[in-house]
Amino acid sequence: MYEIWLMLNILWEIVRGVWPALALLFVVWLALLVAARARLCAGRRVALLVGAIVAVLAFLALPSLTGSSLGEMRYWVDWASLAGMALGFGLAAGLFALPFAGLWHRRAHPI
Repeated sequence: MYEIWLMLNILWEIVRGVWPALALLFVVWLALLVAARARLCAGRRVALLVGAIVAVLAFLALPSLTGSSLGEMRYWVDWASLAGMALGFGLAAGLFALPFAGLWHRRAHPI
């Protein structure tokens, strides 16, 4: 349980340091959602695919980016942390890809 609490504290400290950039990204994402609101459903598959690809790549790349490897992960908390981070990156990429895919779909197939 201590490891999970430590992970959440580290995440909180990281967010505290970059919250202006996260707030700006959130505003940009909202603006893109408003711009693509009519065609968001059309971009769901593309966004899901982008999110899945980013999650798999993050799962494979994150250990080496931290100076570790998949072979050094022996404790279940390590795997849970890695899966959580990879899913977080995939979710963020999919959510950001959704309005872009919707905007692209409207331009490619005008109604």
